[in-house]
Amino acid sequence: MAIGTLKGSPADATGPAGGSGSTVAITGTTVIDPAGDKPLRDVTVVVRGDRIAAVGTAREVHVPADAEVVDGRGKFVIPGLTDSHVHGSGQEQIDLPLFLANGVTTVRDMNGQAFLYQWRDRIAAGTLRGPRYTVASSILDGSPALLAGAGAPYVEVANAQQARAAVRAAVAGGADFIKVYVRLSPEAYYAIADESRRLGVAFVGHTPDAIPLAEASAAGQRSFEHLFTGWFDTSSAETEIRRRLATIRSGDFNSYFNRTHPLEVLAARTFDPARARKVFRGLAADGSHQVPTLVQHRVFDLPESTTSDSDRLRYLPAATRTSWQDQLEQVYLAGRTAKDAAEHRELFRARLHWLGAAHRAGVPILAGTDTGTPYIYPGFSLHDELRNLVAAGFTRMQALRAATRTPARFLGLRDAGTVRRNAIADLVVLDADPLADIRNTQRVHAVVVRGELISAERREDMLSDVEAAAASGTLAARVAGCACTPVLQAA
Repeated sequence: MAIGTLKGSPADATGPAGGSGSTVAITGTTVIDPAGDKPLRDVTVVVRGDRIAAVGTAREVHVPADAEVVDGRGKFVIPGLTDSHVHGSGQEQIDLPLFLANGVTTVRDMNGQAFLYQWRDRIAAGTLRGPRYTVASSILDGSPALLAGAGAPYVEVANAQQARAAVRAAVAGGADFIKVYVRLSPEAYYAIADESRRLGVAFVGHTPDAIPLAEASAAGQRSFEHLFTGWFDTSSAETEIRRRLATIRSGDFNSYFNRTHPLEVLAARTFDPARARKVFRGLAADGSHQVPTLVQHRVFDLPESTTSDSDRLRYLPAATRTSWQDQLEQVYLAGRTAKDAAEHRELFRARLHWLGAAHRAGVPILAGTDTGTPYIYPGFSLHDELRNLVAAGFTRMQALRAATRTPARFLGLRDAGTVRRNAIADLVVLDADPLADIRNTQRVHAVVVRGELISAERREDMLSDVEAAAASGTLAARVAGCACTPVLQAA
């Protein structure tokens, strides 16, 4: 089931203010289309309104007299990027321009809060500039909910009746899809699956502790977020792991992470290729997608890596920076021993291996970041995730596809994620070839979002405005942190 076909979907969006009547021409460029076969060199791309009007050689394509022209010589055009797992901070002066400046023109937000539905609708109406938004329900979790007291939006459901009511309320309240969480009982989980199917909405989220990954996929869960408990299915010690997992029913996030850590290590060390092939074949046949959020796992497993991107902190308010550091120390690192730290380094390598095996087996992968988690940055971190996918064994084109064509199809945006005539005019102009080095996706020259050109000069102005807003001390996040891990309000 494509999420984009639901109420409030970005499939129905028309574009940002000023974009619907504009004309843009990118001349003499190289087009890299993840939906195509090979790059098209020395071509011109003409955009009129919110659609691509033409792609062809200078002899084939006329540049309209009223077009804003981008000199594409030595540059590379790819479709606009999609981040398939984000959590909005409530700071529209920060999140939205950072996404666009980094070429992220579509996001799937997993928070399910009123302001996100408002962002989605204002962007679709053209009164707010930002990427296309598809927005989750509040998290549906079991009883007792892991999120209790954490500050993230959630609904606790203890039985089938409550689960069905929660799905109905979420859809009536504007959710594009339903998000499930780790402590759901089988009774509540399968009621959510059935009610979602009855209402024609997709359900996605974490793999509940009580539901094996393969069974959740067969029940209709269409995406699985992160690489925490989902890989228990591929372990030869699965029975023991699930017996021990069933005893972890209380405690906060830090306690949960510390108690599940030995089970993750056991799963990594007992990975069974034969079992994995069977599980992955099932996911691929069901059309279930994996959203690995490796950038989030890198912070969790390799916290020392967070210092490498410190220059990006200038785009964030001081309160966010403080909250991130507190969250890192209190939720992730508290109680972690030297032995645990070494095992986390081992786990990150195992996550790359597991994801690579799933990808080779045909499981569709969506690139997502988990913005809101400490040291995961709107826009910037999606480029880091593409590097992680390549490290897991993806070709550079396959990594691009995980952030363009695959999520477009997943969201029901049939005319997005590609660079061809009549496609949605979401484009990124790069200064270097991403097929030569995936890190070149970071070298954003200009962006086109629903036909509106964000030129190189305007992009720099946007980043300067974000930096100024962050430094002003006047911004207050509506939620400081993500809905996958607890929210620690900065003092």
